[in-house]
Amino acid sequence: MFRDNNRLYELTDTNSPTETLTEIKNILFLVDPSLDPSPIEKIFENIVRLFKGEFHGYKASNTKYHNLEHTCSSSLASARLVHGLHVQGQVFSPRLVQLCLIGTLFHDTGLIQTEEEVEGTGAQHTIGHEDRSIALMGKCLAEDGYSQEDIRDCGHIIKCTELFYPMEEIPFNSEDVRTMGKILGTADLVAQMADRNYQEKLPLLFMEFQEAGMEGFETPLELFSKTEEFYRKVARKRMTGVLEGVSSAALYHFRERWKIDKNLYEEAIKYNIRRMKETVTESLLQLSIISGGGVK
Repeated sequence: MFRDNNRLYELTDTNSPTETLTEIKNILFLVDPSLDPSPIEKIFENIVRLFKGEFHGYKASNTKYHNLEHTCSSSLASARLVHGLHVQGQVFSPRLVQLCLIGTLFHDTGLIQTEEEVEGTGAQHTIGHEDRSIALMGKCLAEDGYSQEDIRDCGHIIKCTELFYPMEEIPFNSEDVRTMGKILGTADLVAQMADRNYQEKLPLLFMEFQEAGMEGFETPLELFSKTEEFYRKVARKRMTGVLEGVSSAALYHFRERWKIDKNLYEEAIKYNIRRMKETVTESLLQLSIISGGGVK
């Protein structure tokens, strides 16, 4: 299982924006050789600048968990899911594929502070950051000459990452736009839970939750212990429910692109959950020994 977990990240290093963009372009070519990658290239480069603090009016990203790597991982996951659905016979217009990827690139930008926001970190915007992301996306796309229809559809796609927002209340323009929303909603979840350093990053996510005033977790260990429950009752339920099992398309991507007959996201998530369960068990045992006087 450890080998499978690493294998996902041996394919493309999402710590490298350059390598990530190159693979996304490779995937887009597989989906539609005529698709012009230049709009994605331009926005990808601007998103990297934004996260690095090189975008006028904005600070560098200072949330430790929802960082540039997560955006790269999510964007690659979206491209893989689009390709997997393409392999299964679904046909999407170049416009919608581009809007899906643009939405993915912008989906967490609401966590980046403006220069006027001087208190704390961007984590304080965790609740409601999706709407901030949509607003920034709309501003940037309008400046680049995108239509109001493009901006509206892209905003609806981003809204699908808001975990507890009812998707039936999002006024999608078409079923294809809804499908792109399901792709992004799924990509965001699998990129997070399949992260090769998920266990090491969870304490950073706990810190973000604390700053945002989110209740339910008193310690990082409690967040660890509830991860399997979150996956089973929230993430997997959402992916198989309102997101309609789009995650299974990853298998077709890995099979076609890499000749690997496995859904590597699913393998990595299972590995991460098992590893965290072992960590919780070991930590509770240590606490029991200490409290019982076994350690002097």
